[in-house]
Amino acid sequence: MLDDQAPAPARTPDGTAIGPAVGKEAQDEPTTAKPTRAASGTTTSATRRTPQSQQTRAARRATGKDGLTRAAGRRKAAASTTRRAAAPAPEPREERSTPPRGRIATAFAALLTAVAAKVVHWPGGEHLVRAGHWVDGHVQRYLDGKDVESLPVAARLWRRRRRMGYASVATLIGVPLLTLVLGWLLIPVPNADSAVESQLNTVAFSDGTVLARVAPGEQGNRQKVSISQIPLPVQRAVLSAEDRSFYTNSGFDVSGIAFAAWKQLTGGAGGGSTITQQYVKNAMVGSEHSYFRKFRELIIAAKITQEYSKDQVLENYLNSIYLGRGAYGIQAASQAYFGKPVEQLTPSEGAMVAGLIQAPSQWDPAVNRDGSERRWNYVMDGMVSSGWLSPAERATAVFPTTVPPRKVGNGVPDDDRGHIYNAVKDELQTLGIDEDALVTEGLQIQTTIDPEKQEDAVDAVRKEMEGKPANLRTAAVSVDPRTGAILAYYGGDNGSGLDYAQVQKQAGSTFKPFVLLAALQHDPPIGISSQFDGQSVAGKTVRNVDGADCSNCTLKQAMTLSNNVVFTALGNEVGPQAVADAAHQAGITAKLENPNSGISLGNAEVTPTEMAAAYATFANDGVYHKPHLVQKVTTASGEVLYDGAAEQGEQRLDPKVARNVTEAMRDVPTYDGASLAGGRLSAGKTGTVQSHLENQNNDAWMVGYTPSVVASIWVGSDDNTPIKYPDGRPVYGHGIPSDIWQSFMNEASQGTPKQSFGEFVPVAGTDPGTTATGEGQQASSTTASPTTSSKAPSTTSAPPTSSAAPVPAPAEPGAAGEGGQAQDPAAAQQQPAEEPQQQELPEDGG
Repeated sequence: MLDDQAPAPARTPDGTAIGPAVGKEAQDEPTTAKPTRAASGTTTSATRRTPQSQQTRAARRATGKDGLTRAAGRRKAAASTTRRAAAPAPEPREERSTPPRGRIATAFAALLTAVAAKVVHWPGGEHLVRAGHWVDGHVQRYLDGKDVESLPVAARLWRRRRRMGYASVATLIGVPLLTLVLGWLLIPVPNADSAVESQLNTVAFSDGTVLARVAPGEQGNRQKVSISQIPLPVQRAVLSAEDRSFYTNSGFDVSGIAFAAWKQLTGGAGGGSTITQQYVKNAMVGSEHSYFRKFRELIIAAKITQEYSKDQVLENYLNSIYLGRGAYGIQAASQAYFGKPVEQLTPSEGAMVAGLIQAPSQWDPAVNRDGSERRWNYVMDGMVSSGWLSPAERATAVFPTTVPPRKVGNGVPDDDRGHIYNAVKDELQTLGIDEDALVTEGLQIQTTIDPEKQEDAVDAVRKEMEGKPANLRTAAVSVDPRTGAILAYYGGDNGSGLDYAQVQKQAGSTFKPFVLLAALQHDPPIGISSQFDGQSVAGKTVRNVDGADCSNCTLKQAMTLSNNVVFTALGNEVGPQAVADAAHQAGITAKLENPNSGISLGNAEVTPTEMAAAYATFANDGVYHKPHLVQKVTTASGEVLYDGAAEQGEQRLDPKVARNVTEAMRDVPTYDGASLAGGRLSAGKTGTVQSHLENQNNDAWMVGYTPSVVASIWVGSDDNTPIKYPDGRPVYGHGIPSDIWQSFMNEASQGTPKQSFGEFVPVAGTDPGTTATGEGQQASSTTASPTTSSKAPSTTSAPPTSSAAPVPAPAEPGAAGEGGQAQDPAAAQQQPAEEPQQQELPEDGG
């Protein structure tokens, strides 16, 4: 009883309270005659309530209910409270508080409360919360025990801690045991052969339909051998490399698994596997880094240890392990590296093969001899330390010589899809997914290839190339400028041959937009309405083809006509290096080292793929996306290795500048007879590279786009022989390439809404207007007059050259002189190093 609390009233034998006398004493001490807050059931400073953290759960709940009753102000409860105040009070006794909750317990309780507040709103969530309260109540009753109020605080605290310890130990022991028991009962041991042979790589189109299914390596043709056929030194070499305690361990290394789990927890991966576990992982489980995989691996390894002998496990392991060069199993590896059966392998050769197991592609002697030799030394030294090889034999052993790698078909399609698969493989390497993953993970690879657009591209090429000379080769690449996704990829019909979509060829006049880009970014900028004198000069190196001359023509008109004189002068004014930098800025990845004036006419070698990517930057308002084929990669077990859905573009060009480049190319499809159906807007550029033979060409291009699709077309030959029609006429960009481009773009755009390129605002000058009204037809006048002054290169002082047939432009010998004047051809012969490919300079834009 507290010191300041009033004494209990005296009572008669029948229990009736005897009140104090009414008199002066009562008047002097009025507070003793009135019921206090403590008597009415409420708390005052004189009567302290036990802190909630020290109350039992039952007491806390009762207090909470009582508080809600008071807040509601129910009369019945109030009357009941009054009656309790008037009732005789029990003899006071010493209160024993329960142990206070610690900070961790309080935080955990708060967390559970927050979770329950969320869960209760789920479908059926109230049942889950009710079940949680039921469990929590039973746990608390267990921790508190019986007669908790009768125990001192210290005793109650000790009881809770002791019982929490019991529960923790039981959980730490019981849960793993229960998990192991359930795993043993529920996880079967799969058939190793069927598991390995089912690890096919599936390459899919963007819509999920299968493009190709490829059996990696030679696993479909594996030659299984018995353990007796494998020389004992070869077996021991494998044990030295991977598991020197194989014949004495239980099949799974608990400490190794714990280490691997710790690596996984701290952000690492792998480690800690015996040969039995490796066999299980590679042949049955998969190689994704997860706790469940380790657990499943442990269960299957333990069951295999019970069902198979050590020799059987080693035999299966050696027949299923991947050893590089497309070889599954020791027999295939023996043939792949040494060209002989496994029975004839020497200890030194066996050690080399064993050293490959951890990273076959990385330590192939043909790829990394130093790394392979380090692994070989590790294996040989391990054999000596284990007593499997004598020091004398080790001292005389030399690193073995292997046979050259040979190409393995593996079921890769032999048509145009084969190039897609090989390009996908190359791209996976850049994403950190190497050949080892390809042959062991059973990858599901979703590409960006649109099946309909791929069919459109193949059909357009085959239709146009039908009946053409056999030496002609073609490539076609289509890109979505908004994402960089490659929509169609055609590198030729021979899937195991040369991929022409990746072959570097001179770009011809398709490089002129990069010259214009450099001019638009020049200080001060040179706008597309700027005028140049574009007439050919007899006897000068740079000339135009028939019909491309123009006097005082705007840059847009010069682009439409593919005027060589104008763009050579423009390139000289901004500088060859500025042109190379602009090309890189747009997306060209070729080095373009030491550029000279010939770069303005496309003497740089590029691939159809990078040309599509660079033009896509113009189509996408200056935002560059790296062209890519791989959209998503998952393993056979569902682990996502790569997801490119969130790739962001890079704003490389001012949108206004990009739109000006597009505007300059707007009339090219019309002038070259490649307008799209239904008046759909497009922009593009043709290009032609002349041959060293007079009036003949080696390469022809058409690269163009709408706001949503870019297509790059190349036509050439394997050996730089002239490209001709059956009747002997030379092929230009405004011929086979533009016809393929037009056919593909019409089909690819069919059924899609028409789009515009957005508002055109000149970077400098004014709108030059329309420059072409039809195929080969120049507009009679422009819709706006350029405000910039005309530019007259000194090369244009003589009358133009004209003839009935196109005049081949001789190779550009070097950088043009001051004011755009080309060097004299005789002087060019004295500077061969400046232009190494003088005989194959681009001729015109188509």
